[in-house]
Amino acid sequence: MIRALAVLAAAWLGTAVVFLALDAAWLTTTNAALYRPALAPLLAPAVRPVPAVLFYLIYLTGLVIFAVRPALADVAGWAGAARRGALFGLVAYATYDLTNQATLAVWPTRITLADLAWGALVSATAAASGALAGRTMGRRPLR
Repeated sequence: MIRALAVLAAAWLGTAVVFLALDAAWLTTTNAALYRPALAPLLAPAVRPVPAVLFYLIYLTGLVIFAVRPALADVAGWAGAARRGALFGLVAYATYDLTNQATLAVWPTRITLADLAWGALVSATAAASGALAGRTMGRRPLR
């Protein structure tokens, strides 16, 4: 039991560090060119920290449960986590972006396409990293 918790904690932290670092880089480099010109009237003047923290806690936990944890239990390892992570990211980001595109007067297709690609890529990368981090804590598959 303690081994399993240590493996999952390492996997969650490995996933979180990579996801947060990559997402911070993405948001700081794309905000001025991609998001702000198209969505300026919709954007808050500053990031609201509570919803942002809640998003990351919920999203990262979902990524670990649905992509990383299954990879720790089978021989697919990091590659399986990357595949599941890409699918999880695509579904989650599509839910957000396509709902916005369907319901908001202003939501450009280029933002939807960029976000879908980004969600799949960052989630795949973070999930693979989480699986590798979890495997460093336990050499054999987690049951």
